[in-house]
Amino acid sequence: MSAKIKIALADDEILIREGIKNILAQEDDFEVLFDVSNGKELIFHLESNPDNLPDIILMDINMPEYNGVEATKYISNKFTEIDIIALSSYTSESFMKKMLSVGAVCYIPKSITPAEMIHRIKMVYQNGFCYEEFMLSFIKNKYDDKSSILNSEITERELEILKFICLQKSSAEIAEILSISPRTVDGHRNNLLSKTESKNIVGLVVYAIQNRLFVPGIEN
Repeated sequence: MSAKIKIALADDEILIREGIKNILAQEDDFEVLFDVSNGKELIFHLESNPDNLPDIILMDINMPEYNGVEATKYISNKFTEIDIIALSSYTSESFMKKMLSVGAVCYIPKSITPAEMIHRIKMVYQNGFCYEEFMLSFIKNKYDDKSSILNSEITERELEILKFICLQKSSAEIAEILSISPRTVDGHRNNLLSKTESKNIVGLVVYAIQNRLFVPGIEN
């Protein structure tokens, strides 16, 4: 991985925040741009530094000022290029679903191991999202009954790549499976984003589920 993954951290618990920063600092692939204690500070920092935005934000759910849900909703709409990972002590699906519904692309419980946290961050950076099975099922339940028209301009190759994207395969993995170059995969992915009018990879997953191109929990 040539370029470092730029990360911002929002958590009101100082001990947790410092601990996560120390873990991330040990990774050569990571650069922690800044850390804040609430959503209001986070948004202010992003708007004050538009030329140096993070690739990923680790967002605590329960914070003062703007909480994680409010901040994620705002940032997902205004800074679409930033991926947000929900970070919380809560393990109930209701909290995770709230974050997912406003734009979070991954969930990391604070009980997770450092190695698994690092793995999920890298998955998000490479693939645009990292979902557990129940999160994919939530997307299915939320969007499955909403109408969507399959774009006839989408090619068979693009549909094939879309299914691999939904299976959380990276461009390099898809390229190896299909015996094409990663750059070709990226080109097809960009075409899919344009043809489906999706803002990000999560939008492609939603599109695939709406059109029955991908069904979570079933061999696709």
